[in-house]
Amino acid sequence: MKKTLITLVLITFAFSLNAQTILGNWKTVDDETGETKSIVKIYEENGKIYGKVVKVLNKDRQNAVCDKCEGAKKDKLILGMVIIEGLKKKNDEYKGGTILDPQKGKEYDCKIWLDEDDSNKLNVRGYISFLYRTQNWYRAEE
Repeated sequence: MKKTLITLVLITFAFSLNAQTILGNWKTVDDETGETKSIVKIYEENGKIYGKVVKVLNKDRQNAVCDKCEGAKKDKLILGMVIIEGLKKKNDEYKGGTILDPQKGKEYDCKIWLDEDDSNKLNVRGYISFLYRTQNWYRAEE
């Protein structure tokens, strides 16, 4: 009985820790249309946070390229593209990097943080100076 209780507590603790992380798969939701567009995998590499498009949900856009992008990402497939780059943790936020809007081909400064009331909701903000736009992304099944 004691072993079962300890095991149950450890499993519950492990799940609660997992729910408190930004790492994993997130459903992107367009803040203007409310449409769920893709799944982005947020991962850590060399102490920084990155986000890569791992699934495009609109069947008609699965082979879409970033035709409005500049530089190395121009005309590359959006599926598989790294759109969040170089964020660093500062308190409860991750910032200091960039996010790319592949439909507009624009890159913005970025910060992300878990919603304080719902750890399955990620606030994603792209900004230039004092102008910003925030989207809510939702944890996706792995």
